[in-house]
Amino acid sequence: MPSFDIVSEVDKQEIRNAIDQVNKEVGTRFDFKGSDARVEQSDYTLTIYADDEFKLSQVLDILMAKLAKRNVDVRCLDKGGVEKVSGNKAKQQVTVKTGVESELAKKIIRLVKDSKLKVQGSIQGEAVRISGAKRDTLQEAIQLVKKSVTEFPLQFQNFRE
Repeated sequence: MPSFDIVSEVDKQEIRNAIDQVNKEVGTRFDFKGSDARVEQSDYTLTIYADDEFKLSQVLDILMAKLAKRNVDVRCLDKGGVEKVSGNKAKQQVTVKTGVESELAKKIIRLVKDSKLKVQGSIQGEAVRISGAKRDTLQEAIQLVKKSVTEFPLQFQNFRE
């Protein structure tokens, strides 16, 4: 029975490269001269440090531009609140979301069932597996999900006959 998986993955190395580019650009820009603006990464959590909230938002804009250039979808970023650190400095946590969350997975399965396509959906950890009898109906299901779920980046993998 043909099937495919709906997943949400982000290339960690591309994130690392984008952060390196951001830190290099912040180090050479005139408006950041003498400031302690930088981005640090620990697994899928990014921490942005800057002297004030304005510079923090500038570093965040640079980060989003560099990630977009490296084909990392910025919709998977979950920005935390701005925190004050010693004195006037500020920091912000940005989490890179990976995997299909259970609420989104349930929404996808409900969407596929309501469409009256002859396919079945099941949740497999952080992925959703869609299986059906015909390849054409699976491709229709892919188009339906692409059109309906726009708030989160999804990839379609493991298409099997």
